[in-house]
Amino acid sequence: MGATEMTQKPHAVCIPFPAQSHINAMLNLAKLLHHRGFHVTFVNTEYNHNRLLRSRGPSSLAGLPSFRFRTIPDGLPPSDGDATQDIPALCQSTEECCLPYFQDLLKRLNEESATSGSPPVSCVVSDVSTTFTLDAAEAVGVPEVLFWTISACAFMGFLQFRSLIDEGLAPLKDASYLTNGYLDTTIDWIPGMRNIRLRDLPSFLRTTDKDDLMIDFCLRETKRAKRASAIVFNTFDRLEHEVLDALKAMFPPIYTLGPLHLLTKQLPDNDTKSIGSNLWKEDLGCLEWLDSKPPSSVVYVNFGSITVMSPAQLVEFAWGLADSGQTFLWVIRPDLVVGDTAILPPEFSSSTRERSLLASWCPQERVLSHSAVGGFLTHSGWNSTIESIAAGVPMVCWPFFGEQQTNCRYSCQEWGIGMEIDSNVKRDEVSRQVRELMEGERGKEMKRKAMEWKEMAREATRPSGSSCLNLDEVIDKVLLSPRRD
Repeated sequence: MGATEMTQKPHAVCIPFPAQSHINAMLNLAKLLHHRGFHVTFVNTEYNHNRLLRSRGPSSLAGLPSFRFRTIPDGLPPSDGDATQDIPALCQSTEECCLPYFQDLLKRLNEESATSGSPPVSCVVSDVSTTFTLDAAEAVGVPEVLFWTISACAFMGFLQFRSLIDEGLAPLKDASYLTNGYLDTTIDWIPGMRNIRLRDLPSFLRTTDKDDLMIDFCLRETKRAKRASAIVFNTFDRLEHEVLDALKAMFPPIYTLGPLHLLTKQLPDNDTKSIGSNLWKEDLGCLEWLDSKPPSSVVYVNFGSITVMSPAQLVEFAWGLADSGQTFLWVIRPDLVVGDTAILPPEFSSSTRERSLLASWCPQERVLSHSAVGGFLTHSGWNSTIESIAAGVPMVCWPFFGEQQTNCRYSCQEWGIGMEIDSNVKRDEVSRQVRELMEGERGKEMKRKAMEWKEMAREATRPSGSSCLNLDEVIDKVLLSPRRD
């Protein structure tokens, strides 16, 4: 039975991990469920809810009668800041503190259904990094789908942490192993992954601490994921088919639903279109600026919502972009530079004023799909990567941490749409690679491959495409079915 045929609406409680990219992806999925007839409760942390109110205004979170916002505490000390919280601290606090708050929320939602006419909770859709929700879903007897908002290849990488530790390959014996070539060790036994080096796996392995908080967190989260009714990914079958085939032999039903933002774009004009998720105020002037530029002439530069760099690295990127001679749009978050305000040399501003625009934040999907954008200098976060693929835009990659190293490896080596900049960034390399991206033969080949992947992404999200059919299946077979333990 489809959702719209039910006499009472199903009620999905959607809860992302409290970071920008995770919220973006979950909101897209929540909108799709709402369109398919679900009553949706979207759960942000109090900290991020307040940031959304500041960036988008109270009306953006007023919601609809059938699409509501609720909050829970994140367990961290109160803060009025406007920056991404420390990720290890956030992982620890959500895991240790959030379950009782989430259980209480589910209880209150069910109590309200008796008096307000809203339906009782019938399923939970939670981020794979917030698996504390599994206990709550099991307690009220509803199915839970875990949403891995990052690539399937990265998920497979995280799954190897236990084996790598057991084999003595991690953690590192001492800090010299970061630079002595050890990270180039090839791991040849990971299902569905070829020619992967230690440096290509999630960077949390690059520690000398056997009790490292992030390694322990990842071990627990991936183990608990097997309790889910299903796992969904923001990817498409043809992009990561080898890894996906391997994962399907290891886990509950797995569904690919991506690129999710392409599915959301197909929704008819409705009230959920005005609901946004950017935690910083968007500078829409960048779109007008792009309108004035020739096709494929602009390098878009954005290092995401979490990446931070030193003042010296900022200067190297600045002069690399200046020396490249290319026109560029550079998003510089207020908290991009570690412990300081991002300050660019006056000479940089004067020398690039006629061919550059600096913004504090922007609507990235719209920027990447703009005809003027011809290349993307990125941190290789998954939202940025899948949005770039969907737009047919090749990349220069500077991965910062977490799974970004894995995404970078696949972009450069498997999909043929990226080039990597060394972590010890130098202006000459930035300049050379940006010029190659926009003008060189390798850049042209990357653009050709990017356009091929763009077409495959669109095929996956057409009404008869794999991602669209998978959405139907996960709704009918999992979210609308009683929990089976």
